[in-house]
Amino acid sequence: MKSNKKTARLVGILFLLIFATGITVYQFLQGPVLFSDDFLSATSANSNEIIISTLLLFLSGITSVVIASILLPIFKKYGTTLAFLYLASCILDFVAISIDNYSVLTMLELSLEYTKNGTDNADIFNSLGNVFYKKHWWTHYLSLLISCFPLFILYYALYVSKLIPKVISIFGIVAVTLMFIEILFSILGNSISMNMLLPIGLVQLILPLWLIFKGLNSSDSST
Repeated sequence: MKSNKKTARLVGILFLLIFATGITVYQFLQGPVLFSDDFLSATSANSNEIIISTLLLFLSGITSVVIASILLPIFKKYGTTLAFLYLASCILDFVAISIDNYSVLTMLELSLEYTKNGTDNADIFNSLGNVFYKKHWWTHYLSLLISCFPLFILYYALYVSKLIPKVISIFGIVAVTLMFIEILFSILGNSISMNMLLPIGLVQLILPLWLIFKGLNSSDSST
């Protein structure tokens, strides 16, 4: 019991770090810069913030894999396939984050060159800027889409195992589904509403707080 409580607390803290990282990166460090109209000049002006944001996302991706590794022996009690599927999806998510980070850094390099050259070859830089902007848009949204898979498996595993209250697990499954639908429709050019992402933000805060303060339910599924 004590071991389970320590594990739950550690996992909760790590999930909370991932949540805080996502808010910091997308709301403050990257979002206002890379998706702005003047991103060609704004990106180089915020180069330190952009570099820090890629490092934070890299660490966030590693943390997700660490969490899956910690939960692996616990989830294996309820299904080996499910446990390894969660780990594999977290690794895939880490790869997607790395690809998106590379795309962000190429935007930074282009912005630095644009700033250095001033108004020289402005048309060429603007054309390249549009290409790099769209490239980052694709890697970003595909990364978000891929992130739905480990989240869905996580909440499904928690639902099956009854390690947390079912209401949280079901809320998580519904929230991930809404996120997947919105991201997919955005990729297809028919965004429904970004408000569909609010539930996933809420449950991603509720889950770690529950794990930290309440822990995991006692296993009664080994029967």
